[in-house]
Amino acid sequence: MNLVINHFSIRTTNLQATQQFYEQVLSLTVGPRPEFPFPGVWMYSGDHGDIANAVVHVIGIDPFDTAGLANYLGDRNTSTLHGTGCIDHVAFSATGLEVMLKHLAHLDIEVRERTVPSLGLHQVFLDDPNGVVVELNYPASEKLSAAA
Repeated sequence: MNLVINHFSIRTTNLQATQQFYEQVLSLTVGPRPEFPFPGVWMYSGDHGDIANAVVHVIGIDPFDTAGLANYLGDRNTSTLHGTGCIDHVAFSATGLEVMLKHLAHLDIEVRERTVPSLGLHQVFLDDPNGVVVELNYPASEKLSAAA
């Protein structure tokens, strides 16, 4: 068996802010999504014709009509929807560290950075509007060339 992560889903009471974060910060775009009985968007990295590129599924919670979501995916107490729970973070491989750091600074997004020399990675951590920790992994060589 060969497993590859397909996507992650975020349940949110603030669909607009979550969509805007992933559009503005990670340059993901809204693409095709099946007609589900609850609001939401699928955020793509790349061609909208390839469902594998729908890497973030944002599930909106309609406070006036929770039945569609509850019947389809199950009910959750909205007070438990902040942060990543027992999952510490979600991670993306990326390139263009210097451009991204400037972009995040322009958006006033606070980041935490660290280099893992044994893996050749430079990691950038940030939080989405729901408290989901997003990790961006860059080649450590990008950090070294930016420092030079």
